Amino acid sequence: MSLEWIDSHAHLEYAQFDEDREAMLDRARAAGVAGILAIGSGSGSERLDAALPFAEARDWIWATIGIHPSDAWEATEEHYARLEALARRPKVVAWGEMGLDYHYQDPPREIQQRVFIRQLEIARAAKLPVVLHCRDAWPDALEILEREWASTGLGGIFHCFTAGMDEAKRGLEMGFLVSFAGNLTYKKSEPLRQVARRLPLDRILVETDSPFLPPEGRRGKRNEPAFVVEVAKTLASVRDLSVEEIARKTAANFRRFFRLETPANSRPATEGAPSLS
Repeated sequence: MSLEWIDSHAHLEYAQFDEDREAMLDRARAAGVAGILAIGSGSGSERLDAALPFAEARDWIWATIGIHPSDAWEATEEHYARLEALARRPKVVAWGEMGLDYHYQDPPREIQQRVFIRQLEIARAAKLPVVLHCRDAWPDALEILEREWASTGLGGIFHCFTAGMDEAKRGLEMGFLVSFAGNLTYKKSEPLRQVARRLPLDRILVETDSPFLPPEGRRGKRNEPAFVVEVAKTLASVRDLSVEEIARKTAANFRRFFRLETPANSRPATEGAPSLS
């Protein structure tokens, strides 16, 4: 049986793919990528539907919508109204990536927080889970999620997870899945690998964050969805599992969370949930 990979986070519309976008998608398929979650918030608040053309043209790609925290200062009522309309499109399965990014001083934190909370309110009404972007802002992001989001039961994805076990546990308690990207493969990322080792296997996803964060050995080059296999190989090594098991489980996790049909040739993945103590 061929392996099925799902890249739970990729920015397909970025200019880095302009010269070979179709070939890039063909390489993903050749590598066994059976699904991609195309993120619709990475190219600015004026391109809120950036992921939809890819999703609506292909049955193996799904889309998100949202405003990235780096674009929070641009958000207007017109943007929110446009997002509310886009949320009704069938291929939109999540809201984001959105959240908080305190790595730089701009936009100001209070603006980021206001836009984050407003999007949570709209996502709640749309009944869509959220894809969280969080950098250097975990205390505030978790406090906002626990206050404004946990009660919805909709959960979401901690995209490109970089925090520790305590933050991961709080996310799991709110129904979030934890997604690991190319930085899991970096030599300096042993603390992150320790988190990946301890999380319940049925709450983990893999992603590329293409065209960013290429895995070790490809750093300095453009990333693409086919390379999700390399993230998964590291995860398999960390968990002392076969690559086949990681493929089955992470794909099953994605499909279960988004209530997507499982291919007929897939068989149920085995459970594996280590203690979080």
